[in-house]
Amino acid sequence: MVAVVLGMLFCVGLAVAVMALVAVPARREGRDVLTERGEEVVLSLRDRADVLGRSGEGPTDAPAAPDGRPDPVLDEPVGARG
Repeated sequence: MVAVVLGMLFCVGLAVAVMALVAVPARREGRDVLTERGEEVVLSLRDRADVLGRSGEGPTDAPAAPDGRPDPVLDEPVGARG
């Protein structure tokens, strides 16, 4: 288990190093890191997160069944299943 955690930390560190080598010089030269399409995606995700944060709704509030009925497993009282 320690080897897995160390391997994951190594991969994250390597990813951060690659991003630093690519993104930092690009930003210093005035270039954007994301393309226009990427910027649009980030802005739309931020807008959705703001709307969900204000409304208090989340993915768990949506009905699971396509016909609009809530999931029957979630409606059972706790401990009702054996």
